[in-house]
Amino acid sequence: MGYMKWIITAAWPYVNTIPHLGTFLQLLTGDVFARYRRLKGDEVLYVSGSDAHGTPILIAAEKEKLAPEEIAFKYHNECLRLLKDWRIQFDNYTITHNPTHFKFCQEFYRRLYEKGYIYAEKSLQTYCEREGRFLPDRYVEGTCPYCGSPGARGDQCTNPACERLLTPTELINPYCVTCKSTPVLKETVHWYFDLPRFAERLRKFLKANKHSTESAKEFCFKILDEGLKPRPVTRDLKWGIPAEPAFEGARNKVLYVWAEAVLGYISATIEWAEKRGNPEAWKDFWFDPETRTVFCIGKDNTIFHLIIFPALLMASEEPYVLPYAVTVTEFLMYENKPFSKSKGIGIWADEALKLAPADYWRFILIVNRPETRDTNFTWEDFVERVNGELNDNLGNFIHRTLTFIHRYFQGRIPPLDSLDSDDREILDAINSTAHLEEELLDSFRFKDALEAVLSLSRKGNAYLSLREPWHLVKTDRAAAATVLHISSLIVKALAVLLAPFMPETSDKIWKTLGFPGSIYEAGFSAAYDLSLPVGQMIQNPVPLFSKVDAKELSKRLKVIRSKQA
Repeated sequence: MGYMKWIITAAWPYVNTIPHLGTFLQLLTGDVFARYRRLKGDEVLYVSGSDAHGTPILIAAEKEKLAPEEIAFKYHNECLRLLKDWRIQFDNYTITHNPTHFKFCQEFYRRLYEKGYIYAEKSLQTYCEREGRFLPDRYVEGTCPYCGSPGARGDQCTNPACERLLTPTELINPYCVTCKSTPVLKETVHWYFDLPRFAERLRKFLKANKHSTESAKEFCFKILDEGLKPRPVTRDLKWGIPAEPAFEGARNKVLYVWAEAVLGYISATIEWAEKRGNPEAWKDFWFDPETRTVFCIGKDNTIFHLIIFPALLMASEEPYVLPYAVTVTEFLMYENKPFSKSKGIGIWADEALKLAPADYWRFILIVNRPETRDTNFTWEDFVERVNGELNDNLGNFIHRTLTFIHRYFQGRIPPLDSLDSDDREILDAINSTAHLEEELLDSFRFKDALEAVLSLSRKGNAYLSLREPWHLVKTDRAAAATVLHISSLIVKALAVLLAPFMPETSDKIWKTLGFPGSIYEAGFSAAYDLSLPVGQMIQNPVPLFSKVDAKELSKRLKVIRSKQA
């Protein structure tokens, strides 16, 4: 398939704290796919940003005794730093608290209101008499009316087996999150998106969508079967995007965070175009029917990306491309428990890099990516994977190959002589692995794609052990040269195939082989290219990885947290 145009996005992390590994997994997934498409020579826009509005920010601001804007930008700037350290490259990573996003969202909803897809309605909303304010959805918790789980939020059930969208008034035995008192119902006016009008169009869209995660689509079909409800798009808050420019009479109300955050994918693209000095360039992506849009999210965001966002695009009556793929992960657990900052359960993105290099974490998160079920992170598994797969398999094969070339052929790529069946089998394995990685990444099977690369490295180790060039060089130098030339071809392919997953490691391998420039200049086709310049000088190889110890890592994490405390 030839040149293509892509918009790739990742779920917007709330900037109420430092993101944990489960949150960073979505940003990393988008980065892996964006790097892969760039290697293929496609035109790629990877956009997302920090979600600066909503009740999580308000709650954090109250706890830290700061203004919501101060909290939002404090952690947004931390995210920017961490993205750089994790080698996650966006074309535009923005924040929802910016003029471009404000303007776009207000104009977008104004148009929907004028077209009759938004309407105002009086309703009874939860109100805390003790605090004298209407309670946003996440300020109300209670028992889920569907599954009976306690601790359900006012916007969604937190039980992974349920996850239904809720409103605070549906909760059984509701209570105010901050003061624990029982809220009362008080009349107010809000504006609603007439979501049920798009039920049949959404059903057709989901049936035709071949690339989104199947379990996510099944969940959405279930929601459609139960019947959609109108969704409020305003809230009684002071922090957020003012709703009045969109809706007359909406003074002192803001756009509901779900209603504006999903539009951030478009406004982030608009901001990218503005920064390039071509404000209309964003339409070349969003209004081009050939553009493919990919959304990397966790399963708790499924409804917003496969039901609400497509419905909003339909309601605009403009030629926006609908989602090509919504790739959804299950939950990443930490030693069988959900991540919890307050309880110290889990690992946060900043802590991780104090314990091991970024490529170690990129590798671990993708090789354990929870694609079909919840995945459990343990230090024992981390150590087993790093020591076994990275160090003993991948690093060992590459280091052995390049060290033997230095030792027996003066650091230059040796010539290729006649091939036997073992040699041809390895050359076939290089091509088949490159093809398999393409097939798997095109299907958003990131974990399996990385496993395929590791399998090629294992075949390389077995090939070296079988042919024993360190002995062969004493009796048949030409045959030893062929073995190391073919092994170098594997190393070259590994550099290309690892580039989306472990960019720093890939770059080191590429440079050590003596290639100038970026691996992206060579492109993905370099993995298929079974040729190497004979006599090319390689750099002196150094080990790519080092072994780690579970007890030592756990101990260092405790020290890091004690210093932070």
